[in-house]
Amino acid sequence: MNVVILLGAPGSGKGTLAVEMAKRPDIAHLSTGDLLRGAVKAGTPAGLEAKAYMEAGNLVPDELIARMVGDYIAENASLSTVLLDGFPRNVAQADILADLLAKNGVTLRCALLLDVPDEIVVRRISGRRVCPACGAGFNVDTLPPKQEGICDACGAALVIRKDDTPETVRHRLAVYAEQTFPLIAYYRERNLLRTVDGSGDDLEAKVKVAFETIQ
Repeated sequence: MNVVILLGAPGSGKGTLAVEMAKRPDIAHLSTGDLLRGAVKAGTPAGLEAKAYMEAGNLVPDELIARMVGDYIAENASLSTVLLDGFPRNVAQADILADLLAKNGVTLRCALLLDVPDEIVVRRISGRRVCPACGAGFNVDTLPPKQEGICDACGAALVIRKDDTPETVRHRLAVYAEQTFPLIAYYRERNLLRTVDGSGDDLEAKVKVAFETIQ
């Protein structure tokens, strides 16, 4: 099994890219957020331990999240590639993950960075519109409603979420840069960083390049 770590700013499209890549039966997209919620719901030993931290209002320890990743890898040994999304988020977590993979005999293929200029990210995210009535989502650039400002599905007025304002997006990008740029250097120093240009809108082309890049 190979593990590919996905890196990219909020709005870079790495989740969408991973979902498309994981349509191949031998590839899985492992979001650690989904993994954590699934373990808690299933009541696994690690999930119960994580639930206790969450209910106390504390962060789940890095080592516990790593253990869940290890459990997933052990249970899905037949996969050729796991696309790991959401872990590691910092250098300390990267060291924990490296030790975990080595102990399990799993190859860290690369860290795949979906590179998108900040201004494109701001435009993408701030262009989002959401229907407060039915939850339908739109984008003024890539998926506009038939009538400006109106939901196609139910006719309600669309809104901009607080998290999607340009000011909020720029703050999120600043946090991402502070936390994740050291990770980029970490994997570059180990000759494990691979980069895909994520600025275009052609998803099929990005998927093709991503597969070629991680070979």
